[in-house]
Amino acid sequence: MKNWLFSKKNFYLFAASLALLVTGYVLLGQGPADNHLSKSVAPVILVLVYCGLIPYAMLSGYGKNNASEVKKK
Repeated sequence: MKNWLFSKKNFYLFAASLALLVTGYVLLGQGPADNHLSKSVAPVILVLVYCGLIPYAMLSGYGKNNASEVKKK
């Protein structure tokens, strides 16, 4: 079995972050400039995804693969 850098959990988190990014940009482009969704909700979603969910998706489980490789040797 090939050792992947990311696990299934990482790919699910990346998929969720991509879905939230699309949702955030769609909300950002909604309606007039004073729309509540495009002024407050969409930027919060985008900041949380870019600063929280994507880094968590990349770093979650970091070190677990290294520990299992040490045990195999």
